[in-house]
Amino acid sequence: MLARIKRHPKLKWALIVLLSLITLFFLFFGSIYFGFWGKIPSSKELTELKQNKATQVLASNGELIGKFYIFDRQPIKFSEFPQHLIEALIATEDARFYEHDGIDNRSLLRVFFKSILLQDESAGGGSTISLQLAKNIYGRRDFGMFGIVINKMQEAVIAKRLEDIYTKDEIIELYFNTVPFSDNTYGIESASLKFFNKHTSELTLEEAAVLVGMLKASHYYNPRIFPERSRLRRDVVLMQMARNNYLSMEEAEEAKLQPLILDYKSYSHDKGIAPYFREQVRKDVSQVLDNLKNKDGKKYNIYRDGLIVHTTLNYKMQQLAEEAMLEHMSQLQVEHEKSYGSYAPWIRDKKILNDAVKRSPKYQSLLKDGLSEAEIMKKLEQKHPTELFSYEGGMETRNVSTIDSVAHYLKFLNSGLLAVDPENGGVQAWVGGVDFRFFKYDHVAQSKRQVGSTFKPVVYTAALENGIDPCSYFSVREVTYEDGWTPSNSSSEGDDPNMNYNLKTALSRSMNTIAVKVLMETGIGNVIEQARKMGIESDLPAVPSIALGTASLTLSELTSAYTSYANNGHYSKPYYITRIEDGDGNLLAEFEPEVSKNRAFSEDTRKIMINMMQATVNEGTATRLRYKYGLQNDIAGKTGTTQDNKDGWFVGITPELVCVTWVGADDHRIGFRNTGIGQGANSALPIFARLMQKMNADSNFNNITNARFAPLSGELAEMMECPPQERDNFFERLFSGKDKDAQKRNNKKEKKKKGFFNRLFGKKDKDN
Repeated sequence: MLARIKRHPKLKWALIVLLSLITLFFLFFGSIYFGFWGKIPSSKELTELKQNKATQVLASNGELIGKFYIFDRQPIKFSEFPQHLIEALIATEDARFYEHDGIDNRSLLRVFFKSILLQDESAGGGSTISLQLAKNIYGRRDFGMFGIVINKMQEAVIAKRLEDIYTKDEIIELYFNTVPFSDNTYGIESASLKFFNKHTSELTLEEAAVLVGMLKASHYYNPRIFPERSRLRRDVVLMQMARNNYLSMEEAEEAKLQPLILDYKSYSHDKGIAPYFREQVRKDVSQVLDNLKNKDGKKYNIYRDGLIVHTTLNYKMQQLAEEAMLEHMSQLQVEHEKSYGSYAPWIRDKKILNDAVKRSPKYQSLLKDGLSEAEIMKKLEQKHPTELFSYEGGMETRNVSTIDSVAHYLKFLNSGLLAVDPENGGVQAWVGGVDFRFFKYDHVAQSKRQVGSTFKPVVYTAALENGIDPCSYFSVREVTYEDGWTPSNSSSEGDDPNMNYNLKTALSRSMNTIAVKVLMETGIGNVIEQARKMGIESDLPAVPSIALGTASLTLSELTSAYTSYANNGHYSKPYYITRIEDGDGNLLAEFEPEVSKNRAFSEDTRKIMINMMQATVNEGTATRLRYKYGLQNDIAGKTGTTQDNKDGWFVGITPELVCVTWVGADDHRIGFRNTGIGQGANSALPIFARLMQKMNADSNFNNITNARFAPLSGELAEMMECPPQERDNFFERLFSGKDKDAQKRNNKKEKKKKGFFNRLFGKKDKDN
């Protein structure tokens, strides 16, 4: 043999070249194997695979409401994969999966001869599931002109090691938990939830084929963007299953006839259900994690460590609350804009517009870059395609300037809703605004607004606690106080200054003049003290106007105060995170409700106040709950409207639920054009009303909707038995005046207190 080579120089050189190439190949492969081009994970490291995992936020029933992630991934076990999903993957991506050890040499030869030499595009690929898994886990780096070769060889080494460490089933499990799908989604469970709103174990044959088909090119076959293209790819997967004997041809053809139907659920931070709530949860959990360390002594990462956050949120009620809010707000917005017409403050009031422009991120960015005012305004006047919020379809793209965009958002009303279980403060529904994508400010947790007449029950509660009889009569007559302030009533109740009303009637009809008189007789200090007992911590001005709700509170704080009426006098602070677990279910942190230990008022006062606020619904300012929305539930409530119609409020109380709604403009200088539109009964109450209608139609809420307040006891009912109003007699009218009216109240004060206590302790009041 050697003699023949010596006699043929060309053969000699060919052999030298061949041996040189083989040597170079092994040297090149060795340089890759031993990490010259980057370290390849060892077998030990591969046994400890740890991928970034999304933190899940769960509703009270365990339903997923959102996730925090860099890569949207939720690992699950092999046992949770339906058989047809596994078969679809193998038939499409690696038909000889159970026959090779990570590298399918037969497939590689086929690819080399048919695809490369014969240019046959139907030859298929040579990549195995194990090779794809290696790529999914470690990605690929840029090595220039040798990149594809180096990456492929590295993946081959990793694939062989994976096959030595893991069983075939475990490799399938790892693959499905790491493979990328469309819309920044990683892993089959996340993809299944996102595109079909169901767990992987529940996927039908056709749905499994859609997801497997997506793996060839996740964007190109995205069923949300390209449904027809995705359907055709699905059919290819079904036919591959038939060719590999996982389906009969008849079964495949029948499956191909099924339509492609998505139930798309976005779990991005600004889309999907309860985005304002999820953002608050993210802030709170991040703060908790700052004080927790894992077994390695490192802080937990909310975006990487696959934690599970359990909350009190009622998934279905949250859906209904968001629906109710959008249904009402889309109609109210039309009324709001129509009422102003061409005189809208977001158009006419240049100061409001200029202030908003200067607060905009674009203006602040240009200012930071050192541009002059004139240069900034010139840039802000340039038009460009912009996505704008719209109730029709959620958004619209228009060619507008930044200034146009700012004016567009100034016109919108916003809203907040918080519904809690009064017994423990557990949040059932949380709506912080009309659309989190465009309005990030949370009107539940962040916003402080004047609360208007929703503060009046605090005044009346303090009055009862300080001995004022619920059957005391107060004149509706206007009075000017020391600071020159003269409160008036917004309705016709003030037309007859000689009329007097008892507490129940005055509260149910929300009479301003009487509320202030009750405050002054009770004592401003006593009212503020009562508010503190009910959990209100914000500053409360010690002025007469506090009776009309000039204090600014958060929606959350107001809700907490009202829980005391439905929770035996104990207020409950809204709470929403019950516990935090790691991915294996180990408890990391647990949280308990915050319920006040001391009663804010007596049980008799509580029952009387509930009765008085039921009158608000049955015969007072909230009667449209009955006549317009047809609600027959036991409901106590209070409407609220602030000065110049800037804010509309409604508080709805049932034995098992306290729900507070607010409506107004983000810029407090923009109010409603008139009281007819802006009053709480018209602006905020309908959100609660629509929510209750939806809950009444769902038997799952029967424990809330069918709950009833206990009737007043005989003694308390007798105490409340008095005419709703009385008119001054001839001599009182003849000598009536502002000073005379005040003197009259002082003269009656002791008599009414005496009557209250006599009836309370069983003594007959001879004066009544």
